[in-house]
Amino acid sequence: MIKIYDTGVFLVNGKDIVKDDNDTSAVLNKLCGKAADKDAAKKNTIAYSILNKHNTSGNMDKLKIKFDAMASHDITYVGIVQTARASGLTEFPIPYVLTNCHNSLCAVGGTINEDDHMFGLSAVKKYGGIYVPAHQAVIHQYMREMMSGCGKMILGSDSHTRYGALGTMAIGEGGPELVKQLLNRTYDTNMPEVVGVYLTGKPQKGVGPQDVALSIIGKVFANGYVKNKVMEFIGDGIANLSMDYRNGIDVMTTETTCLSSIWKTDSQTKEYFDIHGRSGEFKELTPGDVTYYDGMIYVDLSQIKPTIAMPFHPSNTYTIEDLNQNLGDILREVEKIGAKQLGKADINFKLTDKIVNGKLKIDQGVIAGCAGGTYDNLCDAADILGGKSIGNDEFALSVYPSSQPVFLSLVENGSIAKLMATGATIRTAFCGPCFGAGDVPANNSLSIRHSTRNFPNREGSKPSDRQIASVALMDARSIAATALNGGYLTAATDIDVDYTKPKFYFHKEVYDNRCYYNFGKADSKEELRFGPNITDWPQMSALTEDILLKVACVITDPVTTTDELIPSGETSSYRSNPLRLAEFTLSRKDPAYVGRAKEVGIAEKARLEGKDPQDVDASLKAIFDTIKKEIKSDVAIKETGIGSVVCAVKPGDGSAREQAASCQKVLSGWANIANEYATKRYRSNLINWGMLPFIKKEDFAFQNGDYIFIPNIKKAVEEKIDIFDAYVIRDGIAKIPFTLMELTDDERKIILAGCLINFYREENK
Repeated sequence: MIKIYDTGVFLVNGKDIVKDDNDTSAVLNKLCGKAADKDAAKKNTIAYSILNKHNTSGNMDKLKIKFDAMASHDITYVGIVQTARASGLTEFPIPYVLTNCHNSLCAVGGTINEDDHMFGLSAVKKYGGIYVPAHQAVIHQYMREMMSGCGKMILGSDSHTRYGALGTMAIGEGGPELVKQLLNRTYDTNMPEVVGVYLTGKPQKGVGPQDVALSIIGKVFANGYVKNKVMEFIGDGIANLSMDYRNGIDVMTTETTCLSSIWKTDSQTKEYFDIHGRSGEFKELTPGDVTYYDGMIYVDLSQIKPTIAMPFHPSNTYTIEDLNQNLGDILREVEKIGAKQLGKADINFKLTDKIVNGKLKIDQGVIAGCAGGTYDNLCDAADILGGKSIGNDEFALSVYPSSQPVFLSLVENGSIAKLMATGATIRTAFCGPCFGAGDVPANNSLSIRHSTRNFPNREGSKPSDRQIASVALMDARSIAATALNGGYLTAATDIDVDYTKPKFYFHKEVYDNRCYYNFGKADSKEELRFGPNITDWPQMSALTEDILLKVACVITDPVTTTDELIPSGETSSYRSNPLRLAEFTLSRKDPAYVGRAKEVGIAEKARLEGKDPQDVDASLKAIFDTIKKEIKSDVAIKETGIGSVVCAVKPGDGSAREQAASCQKVLSGWANIANEYATKRYRSNLINWGMLPFIKKEDFAFQNGDYIFIPNIKKAVEEKIDIFDAYVIRDGIAKIPFTLMELTDDERKIILAGCLINFYREENK
């Protein structure tokens, strides 16, 4: 059972929840003899204490955070180092971990991925960092094991940067936010609201962390209950969860669109740090005697049932019991919504053909990554499957331990042998199944995965080539139960198994013998090692007084994910080559976008060369004639920036990858227009790449090919003008009010400069 409070609440002595209403003061007086003091009680959250410690602004309403450590993987770190290098980087000022868990495999027919790895190692030598080679650990497992600490803050260039269960407030952001930390700048944000997550009770046997996580996501995603807020986990139920169980819930908080997470710590947290040889990192974290939360999610763990998130979002949840009892009806509804989301008439997205003998027949199972590949999950899966077989037909099961130390302990206790004997295949630590670079299923297949996301094409299919598969998210235990049942969907609570819970032994020597530890030992004489695919960022235009935008893509879906803006999977090897990567922008959502954006870029290039853009694009003459006649008579054509724009309802859900914005930028993108932005991190990515994050204040149906003239936009940014007019030119003129919402002073300077690189380069002259 999950209850969502419709008001803020006071938490008294860590157990009594008091709604913020007319009776609050009377109830508080009865419980603790204190009157309601919301402002004081807000300061008693765990989140507030950690943010206060890391804030450098002196103003807790306007935070300027400096982090204790950072982490990036091999899809993001090359671009981050290149950006920081172009902006004046001399050495890494805080521990910066570069892991190699996304592009771990070689690129077919090339050296691209390993070239990136060698670049990363050379950067660690030159600037002083920590390098974790391929197959050693997925990024978040390494950070849990080696870098987390109670009361610390960690920033990562991966959206699932979450170590709250270990007392660490962690935030996933786009690469430019890490660049700011590398340049001794700050992470700037308003003080976030804090929502309590009160856990009580004990999970039923067979219910795992993914079941709890998906149940919460299903309740809070659509209504935005925790969007850009901190989720603070409290309550007596925490004591009933192992640390791996807590980590498994915690990492999935990203899918709620919250900003970060933090958990109350206890003796089990201490034991975790003791086992990992880092006892000094433990501190008891607990809310104050009277604490105020801006909202509350009450979770009775004993009522959670095995849960499945159907395509194409982690919030599309059903209990496995309900799905099995209403199979046809639910699958037809999922097909209907999914077909609309895919938006392609030639794609035959079907799930009802998976009904065999009245049951849902699954084609593939995967247990992997920071969410699924943990020690407890795999031990339990081995206990379920031990001595049995997954069968020799279509159904296949792949298992990816989250790190080599976890792998080694599983080998020692016999779990790996149990799993291998069943027919399951064991892989090394790799994030591929989470973003479409590993275990891509066959066309029209349904894969069940204990991983993090099931967005469209997240498993690696290509609808543009009429290839479509789909992923449903489940817990490792129910995946193993399904494998035990020949691929027919089965809840782990429906089988009888003795969970042995073998003790975990951490082998730090695995990392000591292979990882390169060089923090604090920067050597400027070291040369960065470049491969032929690693290129510098192209030059980017500064903001002009007026701008003319041409609509190059219109997306009417309720939410647009970063996977749709820049696909994962096959594009990952080109993340070190901005221009080549940009060719994939919106390729699965709007394949014609790249061509449209490039056409706009031709006119801007001509302008920057001192030419009249009307000479290279004849259609501009009529547009500028209209502008002169109807909007601004003295418009300076050669001084008016020309760019493309993407219009969407709510873009940016999901991954932190900055390329969702930077690819638009290098293709001539100057702005996005939205009703709202799905996440802070996507909006920040737009800003850091010098793109204007417009919000339209009135409903208007944009069309591809529309021109939008925004006069005096530079002045609006400089002078913090809240609302200003944009003019849509299409068989006449429509005036639409736009706003940029709140921007920090530095964000305004970045937009004015054209991007973060330009801004810091000018500052360092």
